[in-house]
Amino acid sequence: MKIIIVGGGKIGHQIGKKLTNEKHDVVIIDDNPDVLARISDEMDVFCVEGNGVDYKVQREAGVSAADVLIAATAHDEINMLCCLIAHKLGAKHTIARVRDPEYTAQLDFLKDELGLSMAINPELAAADEIARLLRIPSALNVELFARGRVELVEFRIDEGNPLIGLSLMQIYKKYQIKILICAVQRGAEVIIPNGEFELKQGDRLHITASHEEMALFFRTVYPDKKRKVKTVMVCGGSRIAYYLSLALSKVGVQVKIIESNARRAEQLSEDLSSALIICGDSTDHDLLIEEGINSVDAFVSLTGMDENNIISGLFAKWQGAGRVIAKVNNEGLCSIVPENALDCIISPKTITANQILTFVRAMNCSPEGSNVETVHQMVGGKIEAIEFSAKGNHPMYGRPLKELRRSLHKDLLIVCIVRGEKTIIPGGDDCIKAGDRVIVVTKHILFNDLMDILTENLQ
Repeated sequence: MKIIIVGGGKIGHQIGKKLTNEKHDVVIIDDNPDVLARISDEMDVFCVEGNGVDYKVQREAGVSAADVLIAATAHDEINMLCCLIAHKLGAKHTIARVRDPEYTAQLDFLKDELGLSMAINPELAAADEIARLLRIPSALNVELFARGRVELVEFRIDEGNPLIGLSLMQIYKKYQIKILICAVQRGAEVIIPNGEFELKQGDRLHITASHEEMALFFRTVYPDKKRKVKTVMVCGGSRIAYYLSLALSKVGVQVKIIESNARRAEQLSEDLSSALIICGDSTDHDLLIEEGINSVDAFVSLTGMDENNIISGLFAKWQGAGRVIAKVNNEGLCSIVPENALDCIISPKTITANQILTFVRAMNCSPEGSNVETVHQMVGGKIEAIEFSAKGNHPMYGRPLKELRRSLHKDLLIVCIVRGEKTIIPGGDDCIKAGDRVIVVTKHILFNDLMDILTENLQ
């Protein structure tokens, strides 16, 4: 597919990297020659220097023949105008990065007027992810499937965990809860486990279940250790902090935001009546102690500096804050943070890139095939969790999964089937039917169709 990206910043760079890895024909437009030089050194893309809102520049980039144009500059208005021009020039689909809360509230109207196929708000998406993490106190990561009805949760087995030494079969028999452990990260190794696989301290598990079964599992495994989050301290009054405060206030969580810019702090005070806004330096450790960092259920660092977020998070952990979450966009910095030093690290640019990747995968499916509904990359991209919508007719449909095992790729697991209102953690006697939503976890990348999970044609 031919994909054009306007803006070579953090978001554009990350999207371009993922799409070129999937062998798409990518063109990047940017008015900064230094940015384009760095991109051309790192990726096999065609670069066009110029203003993305200039229709001549878009024509030079080949927008009229593009399958998708993605506008990812730092300015919402430019992104929307880029998409409008691309739509007029004949681009099949357009995607705009839109960050301003006022525009976000009008996205449905704007999408129709501008011909947008998709609008993405990275800050809102990041806030939603943090809110999900705070809802499950033991989670390191939470991904949603089947329009939010199925969760895939990552958590670490720490010292004293009752799961240590148990095989997966023993866990299922002992707890009688409908969950599925679909992937295990042990050091640098990533494993798609079978029933005989035994868990060890330090393992990072990826488990899937419905909301109700997931909550029951964590209540059973952590009956007293983890408490519900009721108070949250946020460093940095960014847009993510704004969206996060709105989400948490709806469920009765008390939020305190520390913001150094007096004008921004005043604006937040006007916009967030349910949050307490403190005007002060979030890197001032004495201030954090004075504001009760040692007694909050969760600490979230969302300043514009990755380094400050890491340092503040480490300090919060040392002071005894409950859950500690830091926003870090620089992948290089993530790799130097000590294991277990922070509970969670989130990256808005990665979240955004995954959403766009899902859209492109769905477009890449054949009309009669099984659409990709959701894609989440895990463990640094070593594993993908993919949600397919089973369409049409296929010999696979209706056959018990135990009959399909020899025909499935290795290192692949069918982890969940959603049929109407029913969520199925599948066993050997279950089957896939037309109309189902099927969630697969695999080490294989670039699956665009449900039929790709098979190594041979079925008769």
